[in-house]
Amino acid sequence: MEFEKELLNRAAWVKEILSEAGADGVVLGLSGGKDSALAAIICRMATPNVVGIIMPCESKRNYAKDKDYALKLAEKFDVGTLEVDLTPVKQAFRAVLEGLDENQNAMAYANVNPRLRMITLYNYAQRKNYLVCGTGNLSEITMGYFTKWGDGAYDFNPIGDLTVRDVYKLLRYAECPEEIINEPPSAALFEGQTDEQEMGITYREIDDYILDGVAEEEVKNKIDRAFARSEHKRTLGRIYPR
Repeated sequence: MEFEKELLNRAAWVKEILSEAGADGVVLGLSGGKDSALAAIICRMATPNVVGIIMPCESKRNYAKDKDYALKLAEKFDVGTLEVDLTPVKQAFRAVLEGLDENQNAMAYANVNPRLRMITLYNYAQRKNYLVCGTGNLSEITMGYFTKWGDGAYDFNPIGDLTVRDVYKLLRYAECPEEIINEPPSAALFEGQTDEQEMGITYREIDDYILDGVAEEEVKNKIDRAFARSEHKRTLGRIYPR
């Protein structure tokens, strides 16, 4: 991979999309993680009008480590930031939604977080005539490891074809702060959560299968099942074919 060319090509692509849409800039969720860091860097190469919204939502680390990393990234790469605390909104939603069904399971509740963030991003985008940038990578998308109509909702995604392995390489080339690169991947939907623990598989195993077709039978089956089960998440709602 020619790192400089890769970043420049992606930035040019973002610039073209903004021009086609007549948009004035970009907004994205700035989580303090690797994917949003790389997406922000690419967007900032395309336009000076980039705003990263930091959106803590109940998880303690959102208010501490995640916020600190997001601000450090923003300062280094000259990305504007805003902060919106969504915790009271989520709690109000829970109180309202509990009446729907007594089974308010943990994941159904946790997925409120990215959906509230999506609403926030699109509200701001519409006010400013901006587009919403997606921040999911190919490894996550393959596994369906994202929330439909949450972090899976965006106008464009400059890193959606990159595996986690590629994201690391480009971040190191761009000289992203090391603490962001070294932090175990986590959606921070609840305390102590990590991506690999929740999926029951490592990103190295996923990337080996995506890039080289190499995987032990058990790993291959797990990835294939996850891909098939999450197919509906990678498409818009299906319409009966005429």
